[in-house]
Amino acid sequence: MKILVINGVNLNMLGLREPKLYGDKDYASLVRYIVDSAKDLGVEVDVVQSNHEGEICEIIHRSYAVYDGIVINAGAYTHTSIAILDALKAVSIPTVEVHLTDIATRESFRQFSYISLYAEKLIKGKGFEGYREALEYLINR
Repeated sequence: MKILVINGVNLNMLGLREPKLYGDKDYASLVRYIVDSAKDLGVEVDVVQSNHEGEICEIIHRSYAVYDGIVINAGAYTHTSIAILDALKAVSIPTVEVHLTDIATRESFRQFSYISLYAEKLIKGKGFEGYREALEYLINR
């Protein structure tokens, strides 16, 4: 099984960005956690990050017939990007949406997710552990 993990806008700023919300671990620590989790679970994983909506769409397009599942944390694009939603729908790959924080308890504009209109599962507020849960879900679906 091969899973693509897509991290979107501002995730590269972990450790610096609002540490009271996101903690003090940096993006490299998140990538290590995801890679180690995938290895423990016996799946292949590729992890990518982009701050550009169009690039995220292109990454999703290129995933067609390559990956068995997608884990995506689109960051703020979650709440604004119909384009990312449409890209996910176009490739029809099982998808899990992950958020480090609980978007349901944050600002009202963060409580709606376009990606949730397609994703099979939403995992929120579990920090790094949410990514492992997403991998486990895709393995066991």
